[in-house]
Amino acid sequence: MSTVPSHEVADLGLSAAGVRRVDWAERSMPVLRSVRERFARDRPLDGLRVAACLHVTAETANLLRVLRAGGAEVWLAASNPLSTQDDTAAALVTEYGVAVHAWAGMDPEAYDRNLVTVLEARPHLLLDDGCDLVNTVHAARPDLMEGVLGGCEQTTTGVIRLRRMSAAGELRLPMVAVNDTATKRMFDNRYGTGQSTIDGILRATNAMLAGRTVVVAGFGYCGRGLAERARGMGARVVVTEVDPVKALDAVMQGYTVTTMNEAAPLGDVFVTVTGNRDVVRAEHLERMRDGAILANSGHFDLEIDLVALERLAVEVNRGVREQADEYVFADGRRVLLLSEGRLVNLGAAEGHPAAVMDMSFAVQALTTEWLARNHADLEPGVVEVPQETDTEVARLELAELGVRIDALTPEQDAYLRSWHP
Repeated sequence: MSTVPSHEVADLGLSAAGVRRVDWAERSMPVLRSVRERFARDRPLDGLRVAACLHVTAETANLLRVLRAGGAEVWLAASNPLSTQDDTAAALVTEYGVAVHAWAGMDPEAYDRNLVTVLEARPHLLLDDGCDLVNTVHAARPDLMEGVLGGCEQTTTGVIRLRRMSAAGELRLPMVAVNDTATKRMFDNRYGTGQSTIDGILRATNAMLAGRTVVVAGFGYCGRGLAERARGMGARVVVTEVDPVKALDAVMQGYTVTTMNEAAPLGDVFVTVTGNRDVVRAEHLERMRDGAILANSGHFDLEIDLVALERLAVEVNRGVREQADEYVFADGRRVLLLSEGRLVNLGAAEGHPAAVMDMSFAVQALTTEWLARNHADLEPGVVEVPQETDTEVARLELAELGVRIDALTPEQDAYLRSWHP
């Protein structure tokens, strides 16, 4: 780039390594690449500024390349203090023209400051991951709201927060629930979270899962995928839930379902994927066996009660392994906390495989285009992604996989459109 955009990153000298990482990810992202080629021709985002709060990974970089190809000016902050790939951040600045304010291991003050920095660019559209940008512009810096036309949210946690804001009459923007598309839930939440969470746990611990008991807290799409993959590796899987329907689903799939209090002394590995807080509390920690592993794949570091963990510990050994801290209790029992209770699949691993994010980010890119064209017709609140966008992404992915499917005959189409037998 002839002019280096605004940035605050760890080291621009890492750029070459970042380009190699981004290019490697792109090989597994053919759908997003085809979208980028069209965006480069049509320029649907010309003249628009986009502020994004996303995990700064190679996969995210390929999404932002699409937006840049479409004509957008892009500003990026991280959606997690631990998830930034510093070489990717450098490459985004020097090679792809993105204003990046993110680095691995930033403290909470820097995290919040970077959110404000990208909002001060006066964006037209927001791409959020966990509702942090939306929360900041509503609660902390409402003076930066002017000019924001709407945005997209791609996480379960973020959509939950947006729906609460909307119900309270506090949401002042149309926000599209990208997370709620069928392709996103299937690929990203179920297959992506399932694989990448196991990957993070194994990288951080080198633990054997076969023959051990893995407790999965939450049986939504993410928990379902995680339970499937843990069972596939030979683990005994116990599920905890608060939703009777999801609990029944887990029972019918053959999992043991019980309360966290009853599961606490049984588990070797505990993974929270609920989107709620205080799922593992003091009374559970007090019942866990020596050597228990604690991990979280929910968006925020609230699912494991870290205050209670610190209070119960008489000794804390930081960094016994990379991304693993050991807490020793008064009776000599030890538990291992991974990635400081933050997203283990991004703190200890690389997040979802690129092939998974190809689908999710294709939906994100196409939804951003749709929002840019249709924002004037939308009211503040949570907006669903148009069905045709989801269908189009699935069609593109099937084509890339070389899979052919049937088409309705005219008679079948007419039958489905009629109430007559």
